[in-house]
Amino acid sequence: MDSISLDFSHGNEAGSLMEELLKGKAAAGLAKQQEAVSQAYNTLLQGNGKGNDFLGWIRLPEEIQAETLEDISAKAEEFRKKSELFICIGIGGSYLGTRAIIEALKPQLSDRMPGAPAVIYAGHQLNQDYMNELLALLDKHEYTVCVISKSGTTTEPAIAFRLIREHLTAKYGKAEAGKRIAAITDRQKGALRTLADTEGFPSYVVPDNIGGRFSVLSPVGLFPLAVAGIDIKSLIKGAADMQKRLTVPALDWGKNIAAQYALFRQYQYVQQHKKVELLVNFDSRFHFLSEWWKQLYGESEGKEGKGLFPSNAGFTTDLHSLGQYIQEGERLFFETVLSLENQHTRLQIPSDRENLDGMNFVAGKEMAYVNRKAEEGTILAHARQGNVPVLRISVPRLNAFHIGQLIYFFEFACGLSGYSMDVNPFDQPGVEAYKQNMFRLLGK
Repeated sequence: MDSISLDFSHGNEAGSLMEELLKGKAAAGLAKQQEAVSQAYNTLLQGNGKGNDFLGWIRLPEEIQAETLEDISAKAEEFRKKSELFICIGIGGSYLGTRAIIEALKPQLSDRMPGAPAVIYAGHQLNQDYMNELLALLDKHEYTVCVISKSGTTTEPAIAFRLIREHLTAKYGKAEAGKRIAAITDRQKGALRTLADTEGFPSYVVPDNIGGRFSVLSPVGLFPLAVAGIDIKSLIKGAADMQKRLTVPALDWGKNIAAQYALFRQYQYVQQHKKVELLVNFDSRFHFLSEWWKQLYGESEGKEGKGLFPSNAGFTTDLHSLGQYIQEGERLFFETVLSLENQHTRLQIPSDRENLDGMNFVAGKEMAYVNRKAEEGTILAHARQGNVPVLRISVPRLNAFHIGQLIYFFEFACGLSGYSMDVNPFDQPGVEAYKQNMFRLLGK
C-alpha cells in the first residue's frame, strides 16, 4: 500500500543535512537535535514523560475493535436515515478533526457526502446571529444532533446544546428528541454523562487517556464522521498502517517519517531560529486539515515561552495576497507543503483559435499538471530565491486511508517535537486564562 512521504530536497541547509542522514551518513550539524528527537522517541514509546497519562492515542488505531466500529456504523446509519442535517456540537479537538476529514473527502461543491446528511457545526463559537440562523434552518429540515464534551460544561458547546435541545424538543417532543441526540462524553462523570444516562441518549466515551486534539480517531471523531458518510474503517486502517510504521522498538532514521519531520522542525527552530511554520497546500480540500494541525501543534508546543507558531496558507490563492511577504519579507519562517499526487478526475485545457488570453501554451495539458508546475515553481522561488526552507509532504490520494495515515503521522510527530522542546505536549494550561476572565466578567 502506498504511503505519504517526505521530500527534503528544497530544505536548504537543513534539507541537505537531512538527505545525508537518510543516506546513512553522519550529519554532524544535526547531532544535537537528532539526540533530542531520539530521546523524545524513547520517552514517547516508553510512556515515562510529562503528560504520560494522555498517551492512549499512540496505540489507539490497532486497539479499536471491529465490533466497536460496527456498533458506531450501525448507530450512525440510524441517524443518517432520519436526517437531512446533522448538527455536530463541539469546540477545538471535539470538532476540528471531524471537520478536517469531512472537508477533505466530500465533493468540493456539495455540502455533503453522497447519501448522507449535511453536517453543520455548532458550539465552536459564540456568534448570536449564526445561532439564530441555524435555529431558523432547523425549523425547515429533519435533523439529528451529536454533542461532544467531556465535562458537558464547556461554555460554547454547552450554550449551543441548550439552545438546540430546546428546539429539538419543541419540534419533535421529548421522547423523539431523545432518539435524535447522541452524546460523546466522559465514561462516568460530568453534566453531559448525567444527562445522557438520565434521558437515555445513545452515548460514546471520550477516552480518559486521550486529549481533545488527539481524539479524532476515537469515538469523538468516528461517530460524527460515520454519520457524515466517511468510511471510518478505511480511516482507522490508514492510521493503523502509519502506527505500525512509526512505533517500532528502535528508531530508524531512514524510515521513520515522523522522526524526520520532528528533526527538521527542531533544526529550524533551534539552529536557524525560525519562529513560524507555514503549512501550505495547493488543494483547498486541505484547508481544515491545516486548521486541525494548527491546534495540534499550537496547543502542544506553545508553552513555557517556547514553540513554533503554526500558520497556514492556501496556494495559489494566497500567492496573490501573502506571496510578496513570503518571497521577500522577514525570514522568520519555514514552509511545509502538503502536496497531493493524484486527483479523482481528469480535465484537459482546450485550445482556442484566437488565443486572446495567450494561454494556448497550456492547451492540451491537464489542470492538475499546471497546478503541479505552479507548486514546483513556487517551491523553487521560495527556497532558492527567497531563502525559505521548504519541506514537501506527499499524499498519494485524498481518501480515508491516506487521511488516516496523515492524521496519525502528524500526531506522532507532534509528540516527538513537544518532548524535544522539553515541554508537556499533552496539556494546555494557558487555555484557561480567557475562561477565568470571561467567567469573572459574566459574574459567575
